[in-house]
Amino acid sequence: MRSVQFSGYGGPEVLEVVEAPEPHAGNGAIRVAVRASSLPPGEMMIRSGRRREQVPATFPHRTGHDAAGVVDEVGPGVDGVRVGDEVFGLAESAGSGANSDFALLTTWARKPPTWNWAEATAAAGSSETSTRVLDRLGVGPGDTVLVNGASGSVGTVAVQLARAHGAKVIGTAGPANQDYVRSLGATPTLYSDGLKDRVREVAPAGIDAVFDCAGGALPELIAITGDPARVVTIADTSAPRHGVHLSHGASPAQAAALGVPADPPARHGLTAAADLAAQGHLRVRIAAAFPLEEVVAAASFMEDPQITGKVILLN
Repeated sequence: MRSVQFSGYGGPEVLEVVEAPEPHAGNGAIRVAVRASSLPPGEMMIRSGRRREQVPATFPHRTGHDAAGVVDEVGPGVDGVRVGDEVFGLAESAGSGANSDFALLTTWARKPPTWNWAEATAAAGSSETSTRVLDRLGVGPGDTVLVNGASGSVGTVAVQLARAHGAKVIGTAGPANQDYVRSLGATPTLYSDGLKDRVREVAPAGIDAVFDCAGGALPELIAITGDPARVVTIADTSAPRHGVHLSHGASPAQAAALGVPADPPARHGLTAAADLAAQGHLRVRIAAAFPLEEVVAAASFMEDPQITGKVILLN
């Protein structure tokens, strides 16, 4: 099968599509014939070498963590899914090689008919991440939640899931995305200096929890709640110094290298997201889609810091 990998640190040009052995479904896993997969920003940072001290790569490193496709093998101990089902989901850990013709998923849900393949794979990681953080924060009816970076791929889903939990949501974004955040059901505000005062204006009763999808503003986010335990970040590796929890989908070994605990995956988040999508109440944000063989062009596209949304590879 075709699979994307890199064999050394560098720019997008080190990515290559190679012939690799097909994986087969073991205990608790299913194999899908991949129709679409996401190109992971975190793995692109690993590829660049910027994280080699915290998360050193073992070469060759096969990329991809989430995928959507058609089930063609069901491993032992798996119930409720059959060959031929259309699903979306996550491999066991990052770097599991989901940017391939076949991928093994250990967490999955049925693809709702309202999503195409690209939307389904874009939703996989964002739904699990958003659910994991919102559960940790205990977000429920009547809460007021600040989502920092609400217009990105995770922020977009986090806003909608928090709303589905019955929470009021304030979402930060740049000037060009204020209307987009509003369309998701959140009250938008700019993420620049003076955030604390602007949040106080739109939420005078205070903020119960902060979901940081953007990074770089932890002191101000802590000041907004008055308690670092009420802030969870997925983007700021300085979190431990501030007493803030850094939530991520890294393996236990990678978590240990980062000096943070590994969170258990929120597998139920995918089913909840699929149910909302089937009702027309959950949308995802896609920046662009490229054929799998154009992975270098896709990774080059991701180098633009203004990109908002997932970059998808299509099989």
